[in-house]
Amino acid sequence: MKTLYIVRHAKSSWDYPDLPDHDRPLLEKGKKRTKKIIDFLLENKVRVDYIISSSAERALETAKFLARAMNYPIEDIKVDPQVYHADVAKLEDQFYDLSDQFQSLMIVGHNPTFTNFANEFLENKIDWLPTSGIVCIEFDTNYWEKIFDVKSKTRFIIYPKMLKKS
Repeated sequence: MKTLYIVRHAKSSWDYPDLPDHDRPLLEKGKKRTKKIIDFLLENKVRVDYIISSSAERALETAKFLARAMNYPIEDIKVDPQVYHADVAKLEDQFYDLSDQFQSLMIVGHNPTFTNFANEFLENKIDWLPTSGIVCIEFDTNYWEKIFDVKSKTRFIIYPKMLKKS
């Protein structure tokens, strides 16, 4: 069984018009919303064996925030510039040389690709994965490269507005 967590980065800042899109930081509001998600993950005893993040500042900040909370070593996050502008096919490429020793993977990146990628596996499609949103899918296989060919089950789709105020 393989478990995939598809995570859209937290809400980011548009306050610096001269800053390249790749370098936009998170807003405090984004961090607070992600904290709600973290509380949900910890409450449900979620752990991950491997994290892949887009190289964009907002995605990497989100990945580090999640990693710290789940006691995942920050230095072990794979930062992949290809995830930043990836389409679904490029995201799928991430799984072909992924070690099968990892049972769970978290990938942190951007819309619209992450919504489209999640919908590849979801029976009930989503319109849009909001910032800090997570889709968790389980696959009936022991091999990452087979996730596109086997039965999958949605464990949860969660985003900050679904969670009670803290």
